[in-house]
Amino acid sequence: MRAMRILVMFDLPIATKAERRAYSDFRKFLVKDGYCMEQFSVYSRITLGRDALASHIARLKDNLPETGSVTVFSMTEKQFEDRMVLLGKARRDHSNDYGAQMTLFF
Repeated sequence: MRAMRILVMFDLPIATKAERRAYSDFRKFLVKDGYCMEQFSVYSRITLGRDALASHIARLKDNLPETGSVTVFSMTEKQFEDRMVLLGKARRDHSNDYGAQMTLFF
């Protein structure tokens, strides 16, 4: 039995209240079903074997929102482990830099 990984990426509209609710419901389904957020709108989950993979994909299909798009990748756990996470340099935000704090005593 080989460990597999499901990667779910979605782009759902949030213009109306109903669309925001559908987005929220889909995201809550993913978390409740054992998915972990990799990035915004990108979630992953580990499964044990292709049979479990097929059942999780079937559950995804049953919980799809009416509008928007959902992309699903399946890969072995080894392929997932070989991914690279590339980060840029952190930039300091100077907009909230008020200088040294001052304490007033009365």
